[in-house]
Amino acid sequence: MGTDKDMRTVVKERELRHAPEKVWRALTQKHLVEEWLMKSDFKPEVGHRFDLEAAWGRVSCEVLAVEPHKTLSYSWAAHGLESVVTWTLTKTAAGTHLKMEQTGFGPDQEQAYRGARAGWEQFLDRLEKVIADLGEEGAQ
Repeated sequence: MGTDKDMRTVVKERELRHAPEKVWRALTQKHLVEEWLMKSDFKPEVGHRFDLEAAWGRVSCEVLAVEPHKTLSYSWAAHGLESVVTWTLTKTAAGTHLKMEQTGFGPDQEQAYRGARAGWEQFLDRLEKVIADLGEEGAQ
């Protein structure tokens, strides 16, 4: 097992023309999460354990931090990978700066690291579409 400094992180950032509240809904409402990420039983509650299910397998997760409209963090365990996904939302003049970090890739997990880099790009493209399709406050 490598030390923490050997660990790598996948970071993806997007500038979104939507309010943090709207982005937060897409990140935390179960039916919306399923539209852009995977089938899940997610709830934005610290300590809540949930699974994400895809054709390629299952990810076991636990919610670690919830700060509405600002931060969401959960563990992400699959195929020997023990990692943490953290979403950070920062309000900007145009909308929201969204940052996704997945930490915990060991030096021997090159395939998982490369897969995550490509996978999150696709997830974020879908997330942007889900957010854009959301009505304004209260709609949906």
